[in-house]
Formats: sequence, C-alpha cells, structure tokens
Amino acid sequence: MTKLSDLHKEWMKDPEYREECEASQPAFDLMRALLRARLSSGLTQTEVAERIGTTQSAIARLEGWSSNPSVNTLRKYAEATGTRLKISFEPIEVEAAESESAAIQPEKSEIQQPETELAAALD
Repeated sequence: MTKLSDLHKEWMKDPEYREECEASQPAFDLMRALLRARLSSGLTQTEVAERIGTTQSAIARLEGWSSNPSVNTLRKYAEATGTRLKISFEPIEVEAAESESAAIQPEKSEIQQPETELAAALD
C-alpha cells in the first residue's frame, strides 16, 4: 500500500501541484494552530463556542477549511483557549533575506525610537 507522504513527495515534482500546495500552506498552518490551541487547553469545540458566544458548528467551520476568520475572531478564539494570538510575516527565501538584511543594516544613529517616528509622522 502506498503511503500518502510518498504520494505527496511524488506529486510535489509537478509544478502546478507544488504551487497549489504552497498557496494552501497558510490555511493549513492556521487550522493546525487552532486545533493545537484548543486541544492543549483541553477544551471541546462546544466549550470554546460557549466561551466565545457562538455555536459548536461555527467552531467546527473555523477549525476546518470553510472559513476565512477575521483577526477579531482569532483573538476571541485565543482568549477562549487561554492562548495569545501572534501573527507574523516570514521571508520567503531565508538565504536571500538574510544576505539582504546584512547588506542594509542601519547604523545605531540612524535608528529612531518608535515614539520619535510617531511624533514626526503626526507633525
């Protein structure tokens, strides 16, 4: 019997499959993070729903493939599961980003404090 992981490796050789797979990765990562948060908190979908003020089926959709949740919804889910919402952006190509970052490191005198930048922007 063929393993799914072996099929995936073979299919990844197809550029169209690879492109679709890569495009879907953020959604898979979100689903995994939601499930991990709920399971590590020991809660059921129904318990999370009660804490948020929604239904179990809404939580099932949120944890599944059929939703595009808002940041506010994710924040509520995090609070309900006793976790903290953290959103980040990562470089696509680590090597290219690292060499680019090293090439444009500002001098300490060039770095402004956030409050100074905000004040300058409001003037």
